[in-house]
Parts: sequence; structure tokens; C-alpha cells
Amino acid sequence: MPIQSVLEFAHHQATAALAPGDVAVDATVGNGHDTLVLARAVGEEGQVFGFDVQREAIQETRDRLAAADVAERTTLVHGGHEGMAKELPAAVQEAVGAVTFNLGYLPGSDSTLTTEPETTLSALDAALSILRPGGVVTVVVYTGHEGGPAEAEAVDAWAAGLSQEAFQALSYRFVNQKNDPPQLVVVQKREE
Repeated sequence: MPIQSVLEFAHHQATAALAPGDVAVDATVGNGHDTLVLARAVGEEGQVFGFDVQREAIQETRDRLAAADVAERTTLVHGGHEGMAKELPAAVQEAVGAVTFNLGYLPGSDSTLTTEPETTLSALDAALSILRPGGVVTVVVYTGHEGGPAEAEAVDAWAAGLSQEAFQALSYRFVNQKNDPPQLVVVQKREE
């Protein structure tokens, strides 16, 4: 079996933490690929909340979910990921099984409009606050744009600073590929 790509491994980690009926969050819906993976993983009884600051991303995701017939299990929010904890219903606070992030810019869009370390770090803290024990946060970081390396460093430092007693954190990346391959950080909240 070949080594999984960063995206494949991120999807594997997120879906392994989910069961039908669960709640998941896509913190950066982009073109909706991760949102669709999450929507399929939570099944008909589950719920996915997706966030993006770009209306174009929300519409692309809405179209993708409708085409896959899973739109009814998703709620899309036009807003920044740092506000996710405030946007989620009280009933799902601390019950989320997986939160996914794809940092950088919207593919096929303005590459100067990117995620920023300050709001990303706030969003990562918010993600941990809504996570249930055993839940995971996956963070795919693209470094091939201005600001990307600094954001990757900030995410790595954030993950390294988490309490070992409360969380497990790992870094997954290819070290011999050219053209700034993406990197992945996965954080799992330990079972109580």
C-alpha cells in the first residue's frame, strides 16, 4: 500500500473519529471537498457545520453538497473560522468528533486572500474547545504562498505547546518533495 498523501491521511484521521450521527466542522470549506467527506462520514443523522469568509467558497460548497445529495446535513456559515464556537448550537458544544482546516487560499481564486496566523490560532483554540474526548482536529497547511511558512510555524508551535496529558499531536509531511508540499498537523483530544 502506498504512503497516503497529506490530504488522504487528513481525511482518514477525520473520518476514523466519526460515526453516523456525529457532528463535524469544516473550518475552511473552500471548494467543499473536505465538507463532503465529513458529510458522508456523519451520515443522514449527523450534522456538519462549515465556515468560510468568501461567498464564492460557500456557494461552491453548497453546489457540491447538493450534487452529492448531502446538503440537508450541512449548515454553511459565511464567516471566519475563529468564530466557530460562538456559531455552533449549545447542544453540540464539546460534542464535535472532527474539525478540519485547509489553510492557505481558495484554489482558483485570489491567491492574496489567505488565512492568517492570528485568526487561525484563535480558530484552533476554538476547535479544541468544542471537541469531544477522542475527537480530532486536522490542519493541512500550504506553504507555497506568501505568509504560508509563517503560518505553518505558528501551527507547529501551537500544537507543540499543547498539554501532553490532554492531547496527542503529530506532524505528517513529506520531506523530499519539491514545490512546497502541504503539511499536516493532527491533534486528538485524549479520552477522559
